[in-house]
Amino acid sequence: MSAEATVQGLRILPTQHSVPDTLSRLESLARARGLTVFARIDFSGDAARSGLTLRPTGLVILGNPKTGTPLMVANPTVAIDLPLKVLAWEDADGRAWVAYNESGYLQTRHHFPLELEKNIATLGALAATAAGGDP
Repeated sequence: MSAEATVQGLRILPTQHSVPDTLSRLESLARARGLTVFARIDFSGDAARSGLTLRPTGLVILGNPKTGTPLMVANPTVAIDLPLKVLAWEDADGRAWVAYNESGYLQTRHHFPLELEKNIATLGALAATAAGGDP
């Protein structure tokens, strides 16, 4: 997947770091901002343990019950997309990418009040910082 590829509602950014480093940066930034890191999934490691090959690919699941709960109160279906997730992967050319669901897409998908979108809108800045230079 490249910067030109699109997936509805998904924001895709190049990262200056390896997949593991990007995800580690993301975890550190999230914790520093008071978010809970619920899990980190190493898809490529899981593939290798099953005898399969997958370029570096991982996912961090993160959030904050204080900001996510009001969204679920407004519309319980949003819970299918919460906690929030950030995916990182390496493409066939060795470039690394990060992706996350855009807050506006989640608002449109689940029809929670527009004023609650701010509760999850900071994910984009967090992912961009993790993908970029020094935080």
